[in-house]
Amino acid sequence: MRTYRAVNLNVLWFLIALNVVIFVIQLITGEGIAAYSPLISFLGLTPALLSQQPWTIISNMFVHGGFLHIIFNMVTLYFLGSFFIRAAGEKSFLAVFFLGGLVGNVLYFLLGPPLPGVGASGGVFALAGALAVMVPRVPVFIFLIPVPMPLWIAVIILVFLSFIFSEIAWQAHVGGLLLGLAAGLIFKRRRRIYYF
Repeated sequence: MRTYRAVNLNVLWFLIALNVVIFVIQLITGEGIAAYSPLISFLGLTPALLSQQPWTIISNMFVHGGFLHIIFNMVTLYFLGSFFIRAAGEKSFLAVFFLGGLVGNVLYFLLGPPLPGVGASGGVFALAGALAVMVPRVPVFIFLIPVPMPLWIAVIILVFLSFIFSEIAWQAHVGGLLLGLAAGLIFKRRRRIYYF
């Protein structure tokens, strides 16, 4: 028998709205090109400047380099985030998202190029990793692939793609994913019933 409960997605919608608002500001201040905005320098994580701009270890999760970047991250954040909130609750969602982003940023700081790193991908990959452990066989779609596949396969494909494109910060993806996998193991041991 499946059990249902009311789910509040306000926190998720707030995070998405905040990202979109900041992206609009990027477009305005970058004369229509988000990557040219001074917000990239102020909020993006530049490894060599972290000691002078410590807030960027978190703030970079709210700036994006272009339309495809924010669309992919926000659509994925919505689907994974809403699923995760149903499975583990809002507080756990926030913890996994932000800790995943933080771990991804630490890995980017240690292994990344001397360029500003931006985007919510570390947190998104953390949610994907946790869900891949908690509910590995749930069917999902990946952009441009018209057939559903088990979540764990989708995660492997997305990690693989992280290494193919040079402009993708694979360090943030891998760091977030590792945090998510660990979190998923913890949640799986704690809970025996998931609500969807």
